Amino acid sequence: MVLFGLGRLFYVILLLINAVAVLSEERFLRRIGLGRSNDETPVFGQDQNTTKSKVVQLIGAVQTLLRIPLIGINILVIVYELLLG
Repeated sequence: MVLFGLGRLFYVILLLINAVAVLSEERFLRRIGLGRSNDETPVFGQDQNTTKSKVVQLIGAVQTLLRIPLIGINILVIVYELLLG
């Protein structure tokens, strides 16, 4: 019974990572203020690690580092669902 919950959790995490990976910076992220160009450099005395800058860095890292592995993982999940789903 625990494995069924872990399988659903895996699917949810995979879908969320896919959603972040396909976000378009030009169309969507800049509109809501999360584009990389909107990440202003802080002046003296301001905190560099704001939540907004961390979110922008996380989105950039997911889009850069996980794009190729996500293709393979998605193919494996699709084949699994076709054969055993």
